[in-house]
Amino acid sequence: PEKADYLKKCETRLDIPFKGKQDFSMNWYIGPNDFDILQAHQRDLEYTVAYGSSILGTINRWIIRPIFNFLSSFVGSMGLAIFLLTLIVKLTLYPLAYKMLYQQSKMAALKPVIEKVKERFKDDPQQQQVETMKLYQEYGVNPLGGCLPTLLQMPIWIALYRFFPAAIEFRQKGFLWATDLSSYDVAFALPFNIPAYGDHVSLFTLLWVITTIVYTYYNSKHMDMSANPAMKYVQYFMPVMFLFFFNNYAAGLTVYLLFSNILNIAQTVITKNYIVDQEKIKRELEAAKAKPKKKGGFRERLQKALEEQQRIAEQQKKKKKR
Repeated sequence: PEKADYLKKCETRLDIPFKGKQDFSMNWYIGPNDFDILQAHQRDLEYTVAYGSSILGTINRWIIRPIFNFLSSFVGSMGLAIFLLTLIVKLTLYPLAYKMLYQQSKMAALKPVIEKVKERFKDDPQQQQVETMKLYQEYGVNPLGGCLPTLLQMPIWIALYRFFPAAIEFRQKGFLWATDLSSYDVAFALPFNIPAYGDHVSLFTLLWVITTIVYTYYNSKHMDMSANPAMKYVQYFMPVMFLFFFNNYAAGLTVYLLFSNILNIAQTVITKNYIVDQEKIKRELEAAKAKPKKKGGFRERLQKALEEQQRIAEQQKKKKKR
């Protein structure tokens, strides 16, 4: 087809030092950009596959690619191989995820107490934050305890962002309605073009965004965001932005992200409702409240910083009144 979307022009420039009349011998490789074939030539040609540079390229070449090759040979489907990779990642990180969900359950148990603080200081948001941090410190709750599993998955997400479009193994390999996992899936073609979105609907991207919003809503019900009220809206704004950004991206990545969300939702519901002992959490909170508190630590420093902000804000109010 004679379309700009399909025709690509490639140029290569080779600079050779001029030394008069001289003969040069060259070898040309004209073939698929297949990692295994290129590696067999033993000339480091496999590094021309655009898996990313530095640590991302290392992760893709020597960890993700071998795992995918093994899983796809085992199940015979790239889509199922993506699901199995997602499952392996979730099982590996579950001990950390359990700690995160345990902290969230503690925060949910404290929510009635926090609501009373909000009501008491409803006209003073900064004092709300100070008193909330005092409660967390008093009951031994870490409001940032859920960040680690997400941070550990970030290198995998970024590596896969480079992996799926570059890996020839996904070319022309379909899954469900997607015909090529190295390119975007087209569930519905639009009769018009939407700026920054395109003329089609990627259903994998749409489902991923929907499940992200559902998962975010479920988690936000058990979390206190009084310290940063703007996050209530930002956490829903970001998935909508992803809808535009990933609509034209490789379906393999959005399939992985969709599977990841589905497993996240299942993991959260099962852990909070069937594994975490709510009565044990209540006992731990009461025991932490009665236990003498150690001086220092991150929570105390954060509380002092909030108190300092409160003091500065009160001084500014007094100056304005004058």
